[in-house]
Amino acid sequence: MPMRDQWVRSGEIELAVRVRGAEGRPTVVLVHGYPDTGAMWDEVAGRLGERFRVVVYDVRGAGASGVPADPLDYRLDALMGDLEAVLDGVGADEPVHLVGHDWGSVQGWEAVIGNRLRGRVASFTSISGPDRRHMARWAREAVRSGPRGVAEVLGQARRSVYMPVLMTPWAGEVAARVLAAGFGRVMRLREGAEPRSGHPAGTLPADARHGLGLYRANMGRGRDGGDGGAGTLDDGRTDVPVQLIVPVKDRYGSQPLLLSARGPVERLYVRRAPAGHWVARSHPDLVARWIGEFVEHVEGGPETPAIAHARAAGLPGKDFGGDLVVVTGAGSGIGRATAHAFAAAGARVVAADIDEGAAERTVEEIQAADGEAHVYGVDVADAEAMERFAGYVRETFGVPDVVVNNAGIAIAGSLLETSEEEWNRIRSINLDGMYRGSRLFGRQMVERGEGGHIVNLSSMVAYMPSADMPAYGATKAAVLQMTESLRLDLDRYGIGVSAVCPGVVDTPIVGRTRFVGLPSGAETELRERIGRASERRGYSPERVAGAILRAVRQNRPVVLVTAEARFGRALSRVSPTANRALARMGRRAGDRIRTGLERPEG
Repeated sequence: MPMRDQWVRSGEIELAVRVRGAEGRPTVVLVHGYPDTGAMWDEVAGRLGERFRVVVYDVRGAGASGVPADPLDYRLDALMGDLEAVLDGVGADEPVHLVGHDWGSVQGWEAVIGNRLRGRVASFTSISGPDRRHMARWAREAVRSGPRGVAEVLGQARRSVYMPVLMTPWAGEVAARVLAAGFGRVMRLREGAEPRSGHPAGTLPADARHGLGLYRANMGRGRDGGDGGAGTLDDGRTDVPVQLIVPVKDRYGSQPLLLSARGPVERLYVRRAPAGHWVARSHPDLVARWIGEFVEHVEGGPETPAIAHARAAGLPGKDFGGDLVVVTGAGSGIGRATAHAFAAAGARVVAADIDEGAAERTVEEIQAADGEAHVYGVDVADAEAMERFAGYVRETFGVPDVVVNNAGIAIAGSLLETSEEEWNRIRSINLDGMYRGSRLFGRQMVERGEGGHIVNLSSMVAYMPSADMPAYGATKAAVLQMTESLRLDLDRYGIGVSAVCPGVVDTPIVGRTRFVGLPSGAETELRERIGRASERRGYSPERVAGAILRAVRQNRPVVLVTAEARFGRALSRVSPTANRALARMGRRAGDRIRTGLERPEG
């Protein structure tokens, strides 16, 4: 493709600029962050250059560009002057599509929020570089929201601990030398991107040292970068359409921080990438595709399903906006509550259940609340039916973003009284069904290459032995182990996997539990007793559903929902002997109850 290098002067600084692609096409400008050079974009720029005119430049102090005489001459107004000079120098007469990563994204926010470049930017794609106003607003609101919000802010503070070091004289210079020495290794081991010619740049030691000015000029006390008097709005609003590419494995920015533009930005589109901070290096095909789709849409192209999904994901208060969520066992209990919770958070839900009528009622309830849901009747124990189900979902709605394998049954009673038929039934539903849901939809997620999340419902009996629930406990223990193993397998693809272990929850599963070895009358009475006990416990399925949504948001490996589930897990680890002693007490209590139920009246 056509390519040319040129120099552009901005004040005392000469900026090295590279332009590639055909003239007459929309212009895409790529701005790098710290401690990179424009070469960081080579893979993405090469792909975009086949469809657009692509402009890349080394920011001041980096690569081949000049270094300011004043080491603090990196204020945002100076950087805006550089961007303006580049646009003029390459003849960008029409509004450009700006893309920024890290500090390049911080510059991009300044360009689209302020007035200095108003009318010159048609769209902005931000990657791992939140706006300072959005960040401050998010921190204030999170702290005011309560303990969970405070924890999010403290978590981000931990991720940002390097910033005060870089801002400190001498310490920053030492850190820059260490960063330059280990940068290639970090790219390989943490980011999954092999070093190649141009990145890391040969100028990296000097670039890391000069780039300290970005932190010191814009983040120090009394050094507000401002917008050069151009009238930046304090609330961070902009009428420019913005696409956020959020790397879910970013070690430096948490998802709540990177999503802080929700609210102030009216036309916001969100994409989540299964990658780390340098997603443009590790996943260039994905990044180039998303940028290209967004640019073509802003240029007047149709709203594709992918763009519609990204737009829905940008709505404030909708953490799962536009996501496709599959829930099995959605006709009642935890499955029904989970389907409702995801729909309320903006997701499109496929509610599946062997009882299609029950799933239909769940769907009708969601639709009555203005949510989107669709019904499917399936027996998770039927391998061929699950194959058809997975194919139907993909062909009709696309690849799921979240799958909750919840369908299950309970069988209680001595293992000696459990027949082959009963054993096969509970295994085929509780374990095989979750295996099939994980495998079939997990394959789709891997092939799509955009991440996802799988949730498998286990139980506290997975780690608390029970003489009265050996079959149920065996399947749930297998689910827990399978889920933890699957998490290790799928992590490389950016797919999260969580095992959820509820305790005593008031759900209809109790009323359908099969108690082996008891006469029908005694079985019915025992089922009613346990049901009343669950009601008295008062732990609702909706609370479990909330825990499931948090597990997906936070990508948690194992979620212990109730107090008894957490206690049992701790006891099983601290004192297996005490755990078994507690189980023996439970066995004796169960024996007394069964004896009383079986004893003839009178």
